[in-house]
Amino acid sequence: MVWGKVFALGLLCWLLEFNPVWAESLGDRLSHYPQWQDLPSLNPVQTGEDLIYPDWFAGTWQVASTLIDQVAPLAPDLVTPGFTANEALIGQPFRFQVRFQSQRSFPTQPLALPKLASPAAIVADRAFNGTEIARAYLGEKSVKQVMVDPQNPNRQLTILKGDRRLISTVTGRTQDQPQPDQFFSSELTQQQFQSSEQIYLNRVETTTAYQRVNTDQIKANQVTAIYLSPSDPDFFQAQNQPVALYHYDLNLIKISP
Repeated sequence: MVWGKVFALGLLCWLLEFNPVWAESLGDRLSHYPQWQDLPSLNPVQTGEDLIYPDWFAGTWQVASTLIDQVAPLAPDLVTPGFTANEALIGQPFRFQVRFQSQRSFPTQPLALPKLASPAAIVADRAFNGTEIARAYLGEKSVKQVMVDPQNPNRQLTILKGDRRLISTVTGRTQDQPQPDQFFSSELTQQQFQSSEQIYLNRVETTTAYQRVNTDQIKANQVTAIYLSPSDPDFFQAQNQPVALYHYDLNLIKISP
């Protein structure tokens, strides 16, 4: 049951290489939900690169995340673990904090000088945010620690109760700001679950449209799509079609600059 909730998070992941052959705006992709037939067109992520947010994200925010809809496009043939149980979460807000902060330098390959951003860029505090989100969905006692690779902000390790681990590495990303008070982002990842019994891989897309309401409030429309890993025995049946889609409403209220 815990793994099913983790699948719904869509926040912790790692992707195998892909070669998109078409382009679609993030706004168009969200408007076509739930008619998603393939992986999004994203840019490969290099070591040290991170998702850069507009300046109005800076600070600490109280978030209410509410699952408003979920779809299993290939059901009943293919349904992800925990999908049925997650139906009970529809309409129930989960509350946690997230933090965005300025960063001047970004790590590169070993022995190379760090890249500099001028002016300083606004990025997510991935360790803080990952811990907050995981504990909100899984419970305080289920999450021992969340760590981010100091040389690669796209690689994250979550240590869970019972000697279980989740290794997450973002490898595909794009972003857009069509209006000053709008921001669109999409990240594609693969998540690797490790326990004493098994290792399980899947791929997760998180595509979000943020709208700044005022200086102290941001609202967002977010869709998380679950894709099977090429190592999954059912991969050739699903190919690159999502096997689960989760639609969230997010409300962020600033609590600290």
